Amino acid sequence: MSTYRDLAHRGTARATVLRTVGTRERRSLLTAPRVPTVGIDIGGTKVMAGVVDADGNILEKVRTETPDKSKSPKVVEDTIIELVLDLSDRHDVHAVGIGAAGWVDADRNRILFAPHLSWRNEPLRDRISSRLAVPVMVDNDANTAAWAEWRFGAGRGEDHLVMITLGTGIGGAILEDGQVKRGKYGVAGEFGHMQVVPGGHRCACGNRGCWEQYSSGNALVREARELATADSPVAYNIIERVNGDVSDITGPLITELAREGDAMCVELLQDIGQWLGVGIANLAAALDPSCFVVGGGVSAADDLLIGPARDAFRRHLTGRGYRPEARIARAQLGPEAGMVGAADLSRLVARRFRRANRRRVERYERYERYAEARRTAQGT
Repeated sequence: MSTYRDLAHRGTARATVLRTVGTRERRSLLTAPRVPTVGIDIGGTKVMAGVVDADGNILEKVRTETPDKSKSPKVVEDTIIELVLDLSDRHDVHAVGIGAAGWVDADRNRILFAPHLSWRNEPLRDRISSRLAVPVMVDNDANTAAWAEWRFGAGRGEDHLVMITLGTGIGGAILEDGQVKRGKYGVAGEFGHMQVVPGGHRCACGNRGCWEQYSSGNALVREARELATADSPVAYNIIERVNGDVSDITGPLITELAREGDAMCVELLQDIGQWLGVGIANLAAALDPSCFVVGGGVSAADDLLIGPARDAFRRHLTGRGYRPEARIARAQLGPEAGMVGAADLSRLVARRFRRANRRRVERYERYERYAEARRTAQGT
């Protein structure tokens, strides 16, 4: 008789099950199995994997550097497999969820495009699931982070939530009534590429004036390095801190100096925060959520960033003074949010996949009993 491990390798049932997940995510939380699952967060510099329980607690976490983007996609896939197998040696893993920094198609199988990896229309889910004996779920990393914040963090209790992730660029996600809104083609939430300054700074996407060119980690570092390169008097403190090597200026260093009271670094974070508030006001006009959750590495600046963002949001909000204002909150789960959310979303897939397999096994057993009864009858 086929075992669960054997059945887990049959791709047709898995694909059918995965396509149904998005329509009933919220209701499924009540019946999703309370089993440990693995969440994986893949970025341009690191791959982080962890075993997460049904309450969002991380039981164990491992991480490694992301293989160089010039290498083949299989190298990254091998890294994912190694991390999952390592964790499986010590935990009973029932599903794997992957949050990838890139555009994921509507079926959550292919990575259409990943700016920091060599994935181009890559069938990541099918490739990974063909090598593992458990169901696999793939989604955009901002979607998985937003799901985690809605389930366990700053967005708990909210029915309409928008997540803004400030890192190298700007990512985002939309949740309504407990469902991630992925759009017709799966790539909703790419807020960082809204144009806010026509003809402005050139963006890596090819356009000019994108929001992430004015409110992101890259924008923060670019402005600081420009001032340092110009030998501006306001930059003397940070120039001294990096011993004159402008390339050593980083976002965390700017945040550290701002907390110490460095005037230039405080002002730079205020500028980034003000642009953040402008973009959030635009999103409020379009989506009207009850809450914005701001995450990503730059959000570590906390009120140095969030305070100016709230002020700018109130100044630029359409119909200000005559409409309810959405709450703006800093994410609570930190850099593990994407990993935790991926693990939790995969638990929904595990439930449906296990149910489908159980039914197939039951049908097979009924057939075996029927065949055995016929053989017995023919032998008498």
